[in-house]
Amino acid sequence: MSVIGVLALQGAVREHIRSIEATGATAVEIKRKEQLDEIDGLILPGGESTTMRRLIDSYCFFDAIREFGGQGKPIFGTCAGLILMASHIEGRTGGHLGLMHMTVARNAFGRQVASFEANLNVKHIGDDVNAVFIRAPYIVTADSDVDVLTTYDNRIVAAKQGHYLCTAFHPELTDDNRLIAYFAGMVEQSEQALASS
Repeated sequence: MSVIGVLALQGAVREHIRSIEATGATAVEIKRKEQLDEIDGLILPGGESTTMRRLIDSYCFFDAIREFGGQGKPIFGTCAGLILMASHIEGRTGGHLGLMHMTVARNAFGRQVASFEANLNVKHIGDDVNAVFIRAPYIVTADSDVDVLTTYDNRIVAAKQGHYLCTAFHPELTDDNRLIAYFAGMVEQSEQALASS
């Protein structure tokens, strides 16, 4: 059975744990970098991206997460997690983890008062995926190796690049677990591939 970790430094950790368990996978809160050796996939939850980066540095996760992804193990970033995964952030030099070849805009849909829900048709997932946007970013540009999964208001809000997945919205805040289940499938495929290599 796949073991999926949720980086438990900030954000909607318990909600992600609940969603992972609803798919049948095992969920673990990740508070120490050593725990990355015990999991097959990792979720970077929403929160505040600058604060999360400081915490990632404080707890020595930066290189460990990049190495985890470098092994071919899947990583899923939601909202602030998407920002952490991008190679570039609009208005800034560079990015944070730099895992996905894309440029993102922070708080692009407005502040907390501009939070909203929408039903989206998401490639590989299905129709009417319930998406909760809270101070959401969006993907401004993506390289050709990035698969755009869906847009909202002509803005890219979900994408996949190899074993990396990201959404500008919060799938864990709904009862629609299809995106988390899709990630769990990515993790299972990765396990099989790594076991046979």
